[in-house]
Amino acid sequence: MSQRRAIVCLDGRPVGTLVESESRSHVTFAYDDAYLTASGSVPVSQTLPLTGGPWTTMGLHPFFAGLLPEGWLRLLAHAKMRVEENDTFGLLVATGADCIGAVEILQESGL
Repeated sequence: MSQRRAIVCLDGRPVGTLVESESRSHVTFAYDDAYLTASGSVPVSQTLPLTGGPWTTMGLHPFFAGLLPEGWLRLLAHAKMRVEENDTFGLLVATGADCIGAVEILQESGL
């Protein structure tokens, strides 16, 4: 299996990258160096401060998991997007370009 990657944007500006491990058990989020050194940079979440990272978690970090639809809407999204029900990273990439709020998750080119 190859690693899947996604770009995390805040207000349309790329801020970091999500990378799923080859085993699909862990996901790492890291801010881009250019974003960290730019003036006016803010974290995407209080749980993902600009200092510290990268953050590796089993599955999605709770902040990113919170961007996913829930309940019947999640089941509908899995079906409409043709994403397996246990593929949370895939669902995030499939639906993340249209999140509520300032955060967007975009499929990295070439996937």
